[in-house]
Amino acid sequence: MDTNPQPMISQDDKVYAAISYLWILSLFPLLMKRDRPFVQFHAKQGFLLFLFEVLVSVVGMIPVLGWIVGFVGWIVAVVLSVLGILAALSGRGWQMPVVSEYTKKLNF
Repeated sequence: MDTNPQPMISQDDKVYAAISYLWILSLFPLLMKRDRPFVQFHAKQGFLLFLFEVLVSVVGMIPVLGWIVGFVGWIVAVVLSVLGILAALSGRGWQMPVVSEYTKKLNF
C-alpha cells in the first residue's frame, strides 16, 4: 500500500526521509523537520524500526535461542531499512508491515 502524504516533495525532503532509516539518525529528521509531513511519515517509521533493532540487540545477547532470534531480527531490520530508504528516495510513502500501524499513534 503506497501512500503519498505530501504532493510536492523536494529532493531535500527525500534525503531527510531516507536518513530516517539509519538507526539512531532517525531522531534528526524526527526532531528537525517537524513541519514536513513526508519526512515525519518516514522518520516515525525509522524511529520505531530503530527501537526494534535495539530490542533485537538485547534479545541477541541471550545464548543460543537469542542468537537465532537476534540474527533473524537483524536481517528483517536491514531489509526493512533498505526498502524504506528506497521508498523515501523515490518520493513514495511506503507503509511498513506492522510498524506503520504504530506510527499513527506517535505524536511528537
